[in-house]
Amino acid sequence: MSLFITSLNSGSNGNCYYVGNDQDAVLVDVGISARETLRRMQRLGLSPERIKAIFVSHEHGDHITGIVGLSRKYNIPVYISAGTHEAARLPINDELRRHFNNNDMIVLGSLQITAFTKAHDAADPYSFTVSDGLVNVGVFTDIGRVCANLIRHFKTCHAVFLEANYCEQMLANGPYPFHLKRRISGGRGHLSNNQALDLFTRHRHAQLSHLILAHLSKNNNDPDLVNRLFSAQRKSTQIFVASRYHEMPLLTVRANRQMALF
Repeated sequence: MSLFITSLNSGSNGNCYYVGNDQDAVLVDVGISARETLRRMQRLGLSPERIKAIFVSHEHGDHITGIVGLSRKYNIPVYISAGTHEAARLPINDELRRHFNNNDMIVLGSLQITAFTKAHDAADPYSFTVSDGLVNVGVFTDIGRVCANLIRHFKTCHAVFLEANYCEQMLANGPYPFHLKRRISGGRGHLSNNQALDLFTRHRHAQLSHLILAHLSKNNNDPDLVNRLFSAQRKSTQIFVASRYHEMPLLTVRANRQMALF
């Protein structure tokens, strides 16, 4: 068994992550327009009819821009926490809106999606894992700090979209005002390269085959720097850096049945 994954866009200009198999798929966030989301999926040979749901991590604009349009066009259910729904005020059709709570597991066809809370400056923010019962994929971005909850889920994953938002030196020496620097690095903003690297090197699953570094800051990070930093510690894990300008190639994630998680 295997799962196919890609980042359709990743950054402060929009975030959208795809996880699925030959039958079923989900999107985590749609922060670019519905039209652009469909265009990028088409280039990868991905059918929107396969999408069983959109999962919403939090209400910030770079995560929700295209949700309503895509949901309405294809009658796709939107899974969103009550707190995020209240904060976002998205006009999702009532029959397509589903609420979830911390540690809920939602079964959609052959996929199981688990939601868990995270530290971020939003009303009710969540991260997600997506599994087919054998392969486990994590979508862990917009995280202010590495907590026990994140470590627990990270350890289970065969592939991860992991935030590496900023270089600490670039942020400290850059032009941002102090209050914005403090928001980014203050424990409810974003993960630095070093925080993400520490999580990766200390807590990776033995079969973590793909690490996609995501949500890089345009002004406070550098894709080449991130790639070098993580590649030096990669061992058997393939390292990718998600783009803020275009979709990634579609990746295939498999697991050894002798080391299956479920």
